[in-house]
Amino acid sequence: MAAATTSPTPPGSLKRIVAASLIGTTIEWYDFFLYGSAAALVFNKLFFPESDPLVGTLLSFLTYAVGFAARPLGALVFGHYGDRLGRKKLLVLSLLLMGGATFAIGLLPTHATIGSAAPVLLTVLRLVQGFALGGEWGGAVLLVSEHGDAKRRGFWASWPQTGAPAGQLLATGVLSALTALLSDAAFASWGWRIPFLLSGVLVIVGLWIRLSVDESPVFKAALAAAEERRTVAGQVEKLPLVSVLRHHWRDVLVAMGARMAENISYYVITAFILVYATTQVGLSKQTALNTVLIGSAVHFAVIPLWGALSDRLGRRPVYLIGAIGVGAWMFPFFSLIDRGTFGSLLLAVTVGLVLHGAMYAPQAAFFSEMFATRVRYSGASIGAQFSSVAAGAPAPLIATALLADYGDSTPIALYVIAAALLTVVAIACAKETRERDLGEIAERTSERPRVGADV
Repeated sequence: MAAATTSPTPPGSLKRIVAASLIGTTIEWYDFFLYGSAAALVFNKLFFPESDPLVGTLLSFLTYAVGFAARPLGALVFGHYGDRLGRKKLLVLSLLLMGGATFAIGLLPTHATIGSAAPVLLTVLRLVQGFALGGEWGGAVLLVSEHGDAKRRGFWASWPQTGAPAGQLLATGVLSALTALLSDAAFASWGWRIPFLLSGVLVIVGLWIRLSVDESPVFKAALAAAEERRTVAGQVEKLPLVSVLRHHWRDVLVAMGARMAENISYYVITAFILVYATTQVGLSKQTALNTVLIGSAVHFAVIPLWGALSDRLGRRPVYLIGAIGVGAWMFPFFSLIDRGTFGSLLLAVTVGLVLHGAMYAPQAAFFSEMFATRVRYSGASIGAQFSSVAAGAPAPLIATALLADYGDSTPIALYVIAAALLTVVAIACAKETRERDLGEIAERTSERPRVGADV
C-alpha cells in the first residue's frame, strides 16, 4: 500500500502545538525534579530520621530511583494506547496522574506523624509519578515531530526537550526562594510542602493548553490506512509492542545506549551535585541551588540551538559532540567544585549542562525518526524509558554510594565516563535519520530494518 501523505502543519498551528508540548512537559518535569531536589535536601530528615545523614540521603535517593523503575511500565501502557488511540488523549492523562501524585506528596504526613507508613506512601506516590512520566515524554515529542516538515524537525522537536531544564529551573527556583526566605526549621516543618501543592495550579493551566491542540496528522493518516487494510484486505494489526520487538529491536537498543550518558550525566550534574557540594565541599544549600538554577537557564537556551544544528549537521554528529564532551568534562567538573567557590561551581554545572544539551536536543527528532508511525509512541517510549532504569534511576544513588565508600570524586567521574563511552558506541552503530519523512515510513513495517533505517 502506498505511504500515507500529509500536508505540512501551518506555522501558526505548529507554534501552538510546540507551546502546548513545552508547557506540559515543563509541568511534568517540574513535578519529577522537585522530588529529586527535595530528596537531596530534606526528605532524609522528614521520612528517614532514624538514619545517619548520608544513609538517610541514600534511602531518600532510593525512593527517588523507584520513580524511574515505574517509567518502563508507563512507556509500555502509554505507548500501546498512544499508538492505538492517539497522542493527545494519553498526554492529558499523564499530566493528570503526575500532577495529582505531586499534589498528594505536599499533603503527606511525615515519619514523625505516622511512622514507617510515611516512606511507604511516599514511595507509592513516587511510583505514580514515574508511571506518568514514562508515558509523557514519547507523546510530547511525537506530537511536535509529526507536525511540520523534516528540514526543521530537529529545531522544533527540541522545544519539548527544553521542558526538562524549564521544569528544573522552576523547581529549583521555587526551592531556592523558599530556603532564602524561610529558616531551616520553617522550611523543614511546612515550607517544603508549598512547591508540591503549587503543582495543582500548574496542572490546571497545562490541561487547558493541551486540550486545545489537534492530533498529529501523520498519526491520523496512519490510523486511516490501518483501518482500510482491516476492512478491505482483512489484515489484523499487530500489537505495537510486538511490531516494535520484531522490526525495531535494533533501534530500541540504539536508543537505550544513546540515553546512558545523557541520563547519568544529567542526574549527577543536577541532583547529586546538591549532595556533593553541601556535604563534601561544605557549600551552603542556597549556593548549590543557585548554581543549578543558573545552569538550567543556560541549558534551556542552548537546547534549541543544538536542535537547529542537528538539522544542518545531522543527529549523530551533534549527539557525539555531547557524549564525548560530557565524558571529557567529568574530571574538570569535580576539580572545579572542589575549589569551593560559587564561580567555580557555576562554571562546572553550566558547561556540563551545555554539553548535555548536545545529546538531549536532537534526541526527540532522532528517536521519532527511527520508528514507523503506528509503533512510534511505543518504540520511542520503550527505548527512552527502559534505559532510565539502568541510567538515571541509580545515578544519584550510585554516586552517593561511591562517595561514601571512597571519599572522593574519582570513581564518580569514571562512572560517567564509562556511560559516555557506551553512548558513543551506540551512536556509532546508528544510521543518520535527518530529513526523513515520517509519513513515508508510516505503513512499511514488514521489512527487517537496519539500525535506524526506514521501515
